[in-house]
Amino acid sequence: MQLSNSWVCLSALDKKTTASTASLDNRGLAYADGFFTTMGVINGQILWAEYHHQRLISHATALQLDLDHCSLLSILQMHAQQLQQGMLKLIITRAAQDIRGYGYTPSECGSTCEIWLKSLAMKVSTTEPLPLADGIFVPMQPMSTAVCLSSQIACLPPSLAGLKSLNRLDNVLASAELQDIKARSLNSNGSQDIGEGLLRDMTGCWVEGTMSNMFYQLSDCRLVESPSSEMINTANDGKDSADKNKAVKGKANYLTQGQWYTSSMAQSGVAGVMRQVLIDELSTTENPVIIRSLQDEDLPHLSQLFFCNALRGIMPMTSLKLLSGQIVSFKRFNHI
Repeated sequence: MQLSNSWVCLSALDKKTTASTASLDNRGLAYADGFFTTMGVINGQILWAEYHHQRLISHATALQLDLDHCSLLSILQMHAQQLQQGMLKLIITRAAQDIRGYGYTPSECGSTCEIWLKSLAMKVSTTEPLPLADGIFVPMQPMSTAVCLSSQIACLPPSLAGLKSLNRLDNVLASAELQDIKARSLNSNGSQDIGEGLLRDMTGCWVEGTMSNMFYQLSDCRLVESPSSEMINTANDGKDSADKNKAVKGKANYLTQGQWYTSSMAQSGVAGVMRQVLIDELSTTENPVIIRSLQDEDLPHLSQLFFCNALRGIMPMTSLKLLSGQIVSFKRFNHI
């Protein structure tokens, strides 16, 4: 296997072709008919590999794609071993169809896939690794600031909500808005510590960042009893859960101080790998994550905010600039 920064096609899982052989009729290019996942690699191991595996299964099922996810995961692990440190980006699209236009022929096993992989050698940040239970560490990025963006993300039907599909135009436009804000900030005061932008969906709920999921805390206890709140508790009964709970409690840190909330992915946003890792890790603590809608009136009551994704880990914020220009500052926690 020869490591390359170019795209290779793994459609048959036993042979590779280069991107130059790809057809412009590819359904991912024509209709965004597919999904992707981006994996960090450290010491030859895929970070959060089981969560990425579950994404392969759930997304292939949702899009009715015939994907041999076990064989694919084995190939990804081989590429990770050769890469050692960097990023693997996987794009899976529906193969060309005989039917003209959007349609495809459904079958019992799902449609045939085209599988594309890119390996990129790069430094995967491990700044201030934050300890979780079971010896797991999550990268903790330096503090930065966030801004509310005027761009909005789409609301989707239940069958597509939360998927990391190839249709990311709303994020593209939102990211352009964030880059413009960063450029203007740099020109005006010579500093640029803006780390992420907070996005609303079309209903007005604040959901996620341009490239990340979002967790927050509230300073006003009256807002905790919200009819839109749902506690997530995926803990298993028994000794394993008790031991895990004890381990987390023994390492009070940024994640275990206070009650964290995150927005629902039921109608908009991407249900990210790191988001699920953190929900699962906190499920056996005294304060499991609560799924709660974040509204305009909540923003001045925020006491803590961070963004997260599978490559960068946790990105803590010191403040959030609202659309009105008001700046909400957050208290600082000890990271470890």
